[in-house]
Amino acid sequence: SKGWFIEPTFVLTTNPHFKLLEEEIFGPVMTAYVYDDEKFEETLHLCDETSPYALTGSIFARDKSAIMLTNNILRHAAGNFYINDKPTGAVVGQQPFGGARASGTNDKAGSLLNMIRWTSPRTIKENFAPPTDFRYPFMG
Repeated sequence: SKGWFIEPTFVLTTNPHFKLLEEEIFGPVMTAYVYDDEKFEETLHLCDETSPYALTGSIFARDKSAIMLTNNILRHAAGNFYINDKPTGAVVGQQPFGGARASGTNDKAGSLLNMIRWTSPRTIKENFAPPTDFRYPFMG
């Protein structure tokens, strides 16, 4: 009753460049754009080119060729891509997560790169055969 709250919302649009399709929204909002079956591949390219964001995506299909085509065309359109599953709920430590493009950091949870993001690594070099000449040979 107080503060900013979005009720679960469904938006149907006929505009493939509708604002809610081009921007990331972290809330219970689903936007749908209905395409012609004959324009399936064209619509996949439209999905790939619509937004700089690429956090997650999913497809629900039984046709293996449609799944493969979607996976190939949208390979850079989602950091996590789900087939016949909801596009939320990556299991930390068991499934990589991090987004792609302008979404997230693309570090995968449970990975060394993700750990490094939250630490301050320090490098130490010890030479067991110390040099006697500290000049760089290429500098004459």
